[in-house]
Amino acid sequence: MSAWPADWLLPDWPAPAQVKACVTTSAGGVSLAPFASFNLGEHVEDQPSAVASNRQRLHDAIGCAPAWLRQVHGVQVVRADATQVLEADASYASGGGVACAVLTADCLPVLFCDRAGTRVAAAHAGWRGLAGGVLEATVQAMALPPEQLLAWLGPAIGPAAFEVGDEVREVFVAAHPRAASAFVPSRNAGRFMADIYALARIRLAACGVAAVYGGGFCTVSDPRFYSYRRAARTGRFASLVWLV
Repeated sequence: MSAWPADWLLPDWPAPAQVKACVTTSAGGVSLAPFASFNLGEHVEDQPSAVASNRQRLHDAIGCAPAWLRQVHGVQVVRADATQVLEADASYASGGGVACAVLTADCLPVLFCDRAGTRVAAAHAGWRGLAGGVLEATVQAMALPPEQLLAWLGPAIGPAAFEVGDEVREVFVAAHPRAASAFVPSRNAGRFMADIYALARIRLAACGVAAVYGGGFCTVSDPRFYSYRRAARTGRFASLVWLV
C-alpha cells in the first residue's frame, strides 16, 4: 500500500457523484505503538495530542469536519453535528460541510446514501447494536423509502474469526429465523462462528434495503486495520460518508 492518504479504501458502491466516502487505515498518522499510527479514537489511552493531530489530518484531507460520536453499542441515531460529541451509534446528514463518521476495530461500520444523493448516514453496528436494531433505526432516521437507499458494509471481524456463544445466536434467530444461516458450529462445544456481514444483510433486507455492497474484509486478519480481538490495546479507524 502507498503512503497516507492514498491507501484509504474507497467504498466500491454506485453512490451518486455528490456522495463521498472513505475508510481510514492504521497507517499515516503520528500515534506511537500500540496505536501506530493513525489512531482516531480518543478513548483508547493514546496521547490526546496524537489523536488531535490525526483528526486534523483527516479533516484537512476530506475537506469537511467529521461528526464524532460517543458510541455506546446502542441504537440512538442523531443528526450529524461537528460542533459537539453526541452519545449515539449512528448519524445522518442532508447537507454538506459535515461527515457522518463511526469508529471501529472489529465492529461493523455501515455507510448509507440515497440514490439521488440528498442524504447520507453512518452506523456503528457491533453485535449488540445490530441485534438491537441500529441499522433499522438509521434507515428510519433517513426518512426515505428504503428502496431508494444504498448501503455499504465496511471492514469488520470476518466469519472465520467471530466466535460467539449460543446466547448471541438465539438473540438474532429469535428476531429473524433466517439468521440461523449466519452461524456455524465452532470447534469449541456450545460456540458458533458468526457472519456479521450476513446478519447485517438479513436485517437490511427485512426493512426494505436491498442494494447492499461491501462486506469482503476481516479486521482480525487484515493488518491494515485495528482489531480489538487481535490486540485489546489498539486504535480505532474511521468510516466516513459526506455530501459535497
